[in-house]
Amino acid sequence: MEYEILKKEINNGVALITISRPKAMNALNTRFFHEMDHCIASVSSEASVKVMVITGEGKAFVAGADIAEMVHKNPEEGTAFSRLGQNTFSSLEKMEIPVIAAINGFALGGGLELAMGCDFRLASTKAKFGQPEVNLGLIPGYAGTQRLSRLVGMGDALYLLMTADMVGAEDALRMGLVQKVYEPEVLMEETMKMAATIAAKGPAAIKQIKSVVRQGMSGSFHEGEILEANAFGSLFGEGSEGKEGMTAFLEKRKPNW
Repeated sequence: MEYEILKKEINNGVALITISRPKAMNALNTRFFHEMDHCIASVSSEASVKVMVITGEGKAFVAGADIAEMVHKNPEEGTAFSRLGQNTFSSLEKMEIPVIAAINGFALGGGLELAMGCDFRLASTKAKFGQPEVNLGLIPGYAGTQRLSRLVGMGDALYLLMTADMVGAEDALRMGLVQKVYEPEVLMEETMKMAATIAAKGPAAIKQIKSVVRQGMSGSFHEGEILEANAFGSLFGEGSEGKEGMTAFLEKRKPNW
């Protein structure tokens, strides 16, 4: 597939995906979802890729969905457009490798929903976050009502969803919406450093962590314990990553993943 909106670079085990529609503040449209679906499948098929990073070009990460495309939709088409975005962002969550959002500017509406579909979020001090859909008489359509409350708690989620207030990076950090905040000029450098740090860890262990944590969130604590124990044990086989890591530790050398 030839990309019109996304740019993909792969270096040293890290795939960098840049949303490049700066004149439209990287607004999400049908073409974006199809390209991102293809990109997810493409990156997932490359064994050398250990981490994926998503960012935006220009002043925005993503400033929302494309209103010009949505305004003429009927209820059935609106539901289909919602499901299209939900499925794409669910596919991000289901990727075996970690996905990091590097939020360089506005992450509003569908942009915040995209960021929340990633495994964690790093932000510029200039980043702004919000779900402004009620200003248009709408609600989030890409699982924003579900992910936001799970990330920040019901009170902060309802506040953001009902007021359409925009919050800055420090408030987003306080809420737990983002994990780190950097000055704009070093955001991508620090993000790529973090991606490289993760890429250097045991790749099977990193995949198991993502799988067990995400699956465990939808079950009971006891079910999560069983998931964890089984995943833990799977890393102990002869010739396994766990055996290599422990042997390397005892031999005071770097592991050979």
